[in-house]
Parts: sequence; C-alpha cells; structure tokens
Amino acid sequence: MKIFTYVAVAIALALIVFNLFQIDYSNPFEGNSTIAIIGVVAGICAILLLVLLRFSKMIEEKTKQ
Repeated sequence: MKIFTYVAVAIALALIVFNLFQIDYSNPFEGNSTIAIIGVVAGICAILLLVLLRFSKMIEEKTKQ
C-alpha cells in the first residue's frame, strides 16, 4: 500500500504540473484553461486523499501493536 500511495502521489503531481502549463493566465476562466484549473484542483484533492489514507494506515498499524 505504501508504494501505491507514493506512485499515485507522483502521478498526481505530474498531472498538476502538466495542467499548470495548460492554463492561459491572461484568461484563466475561458476555454481549455477552465479544464486545466479543474485538473489542478482534482490533483490537489487526490494528493490530500492519498496523504489521509497513508496517515490512517499508520494509525491502524500503531493501534494493532
């Protein structure tokens, strides 16, 4: 599970960086820039959920001992 979370976080970071380059900063809420902003927000949410999953697994391991 640990490797999965690290790989998924790396993929989410790559998608965030890719979408940041797709945003037209002069008109960020028009055309494809809106889709790129949604992609960035989705990537951030994915990272937060994966970090939360990792912390919950760490707590689960400590309570079993």
